Amino acid sequence: MPVSLNSVLQVLIFLVLVLLITKPMGLYLTRVFGGNHTWLSPVFVPIERLFYRLSGINPEEEQKWTGYVIAMLVFSVAGMLLLYVIERTQQWHGPLFNPQNFGPVEERLAFNTAASFTTNTNWQNYTGEQTMSYLTQMMGLVFHQFVSAATGIVLAVALTRGLARRSAQTLGNFWVDLTRAILYILLPISIMGALVYVSQGMIQNFNPYTVVHTLDGQTQLIAQGPVASMEIIKNLGTNGGGFFNANSAHPFENPNAFTNLIIMLTILTIPAGLFYMFGKMVGNTRQGWVLWAASAVLLIIGLAVIIPAEQSGNPLLAKVGANQHLSDTQAGGNMEGKEVRFGITDSGLFATITTDTSCGCVNSFHDSYTPLGGLVPLTNIALGEIVFGGTGSGLYGMLMFAIIAVFIAGLMVGRTPEYLGKKIERKEIMMAALALLILPASILGFSAVASVVPFGVSQLTNAGPHGLSEILYAYTSANGNNGSAFAGLSGNTPFYNWTLGFAMLIGRFAFLIPILAFGGSLVKKRVVPAGLGTFPTTGPLFVGLLIGVILIVGALTYFPAYALGPIVEHLLMQAGRTF
Repeated sequence: MPVSLNSVLQVLIFLVLVLLITKPMGLYLTRVFGGNHTWLSPVFVPIERLFYRLSGINPEEEQKWTGYVIAMLVFSVAGMLLLYVIERTQQWHGPLFNPQNFGPVEERLAFNTAASFTTNTNWQNYTGEQTMSYLTQMMGLVFHQFVSAATGIVLAVALTRGLARRSAQTLGNFWVDLTRAILYILLPISIMGALVYVSQGMIQNFNPYTVVHTLDGQTQLIAQGPVASMEIIKNLGTNGGGFFNANSAHPFENPNAFTNLIIMLTILTIPAGLFYMFGKMVGNTRQGWVLWAASAVLLIIGLAVIIPAEQSGNPLLAKVGANQHLSDTQAGGNMEGKEVRFGITDSGLFATITTDTSCGCVNSFHDSYTPLGGLVPLTNIALGEIVFGGTGSGLYGMLMFAIIAVFIAGLMVGRTPEYLGKKIERKEIMMAALALLILPASILGFSAVASVVPFGVSQLTNAGPHGLSEILYAYTSANGNNGSAFAGLSGNTPFYNWTLGFAMLIGRFAFLIPILAFGGSLVKKRVVPAGLGTFPTTGPLFVGLLIGVILIVGALTYFPAYALGPIVEHLLMQAGRTF
């Protein structure tokens, strides 16, 4: 089925809006991390200085890559332990912050959740409105949504400094970068965004849950709470964890089409701006636009698959006489698992954006998509969420692929590869390759185990290819620090709480260490003047090479697994058969 004109116009308008946001956000990020004056400086500079005095931080003292990594790891471990304690003691949070009197979170689930929010994954093996107190949601989960997002941003900034500086030793100060990311970027935008959300009907209160009586005489419990304050940082920080189990499909989290648009734009605001910031910091904005263009093309490719796949509907239903054609009286296509108020286009766009980034929020359920429709978000995460990507993770993930692309180009012209005037030698290639291999090794390793042991397969709703897709999606989402899920897998079991929790930690920290080692190696190098054999990295040719490397690496790595899951399921569906 061809894509409707309405779908094309919606996608085009959205991409134009992202383009318009990119440069202003990138300029602001450049000023913040360059220590320059901003319009918020009169308010936050005194607070920033007070924080440094109280914590004993010298803002003028920078760190080598090892010091930066150690500071990040210590901060993350301490934060994870704090969240675990908050979850395990929420029975003492009192009637104001725990009006439903929820008890302590089960220890393995508490570990999984602490690992999840510390790593910016926000995988939720629990029902938020039935498990977490208001204090746990705000002081535990929302706190981590701020600091995990800020951590991703500053790691991207540190890597950018490694590429921009010449013959230096340090990548910045983790504590200063983290403070500025929260004070100048995440906090002010979140305050304004939460007010916008409340104006559109998103709730924000500390009320006990409301018992209402239905027309047929039954009772219903309506959950509520401090929702808007969580939703804005969930989107801005590409976190994805929602207050409610239904996430952004819930009307209290996503009331209307306008909030749906704001959510999608908010998710891409910082990742797109970081690309422009990268170009500014390395002294050539075209370098940033190249990465932006590659991301935009890959985003369009994903949309070109998912929207037609969903608009075409399910041939198995057509075979039994179901009308799936678009008309004035029905949406047409595959509407299973989708909100009527959003439809196929906005659902497909939302699913693509939130898996291109590390934001796992959903306004429809990916398990109900057609096989090809479900393959798109699965592939987006597996590639490392580099298509704009998460807050910071998109930039440093895309840069790793850019380095591999430059290395391949160097082999083609018989010259030592260079990027931004710095020679890419054996050590840098090893670090880039190691970073890119960690994710598939963890995804495929955990998935292989879960697909054969009783603890893994017993929690599947579906057998056969779709069941394998559910397992692949779970570990892809965990390792990719995304957090969205195929709904057919029951993850709140000891096996999945432990394995998914460790997968999240591997996907975050084992991936980051070689990246910062890469930055620490490059920051020491001098800039080599461009010569006749230098491969240009600012034109359409490099955009095409970069996209090709990304797709080829992804295809070679995951195709065998996908051939047994969503691809064979699609072929069976087209043949009019089920497993």
